[in-house]
Amino acid sequence: MRATTATVVLTLLAAGTAASQAPAMTPPPLKWGPAPAIFPAGAQMAVLQGDPSSMSEFTVRLRLPNGYKIAPHTHPTDENVTVISGSFQVGMGNTFDAKSMMTLPAGGFVTAPANGAHYALARGVTVVQVHAMGPFAMTYVNPADTPRIGARK
Repeated sequence: MRATTATVVLTLLAAGTAASQAPAMTPPPLKWGPAPAIFPAGAQMAVLQGDPSSMSEFTVRLRLPNGYKIAPHTHPTDENVTVISGSFQVGMGNTFDAKSMMTLPAGGFVTAPANGAHYALARGVTVVQVHAMGPFAMTYVNPADTPRIGARK
């Protein structure tokens, strides 16, 4: 019985030591590219998981320049947003109202409910991670706010 207990203890210690000596790994570099044309010019996007154009879960990151503004819009599914770096201001409603916006620092999180109008503003270079069900779609409350591909620089 003692030999069995000692064997179990030594096995657990060896497993713990092996795990603690595992090499540290960093994620591969993200492949940034221009965000889809439905976003105002200037944003960059990287796909982390899934395919935003298909009917499945996806995760993307958006890198937004300082002052980047996204006019009031909706999505057909819940949109879960985590701030990775920078400062992201978010407001709910059909009209952009800077006074009513909530400021989310790095680590902040918000869920914009399906079909709920919301808008955003980046303060400083900001990276946000968006997790949702696809296919990704974005409808601006005021159609005049929809970016025009020909107007992009």
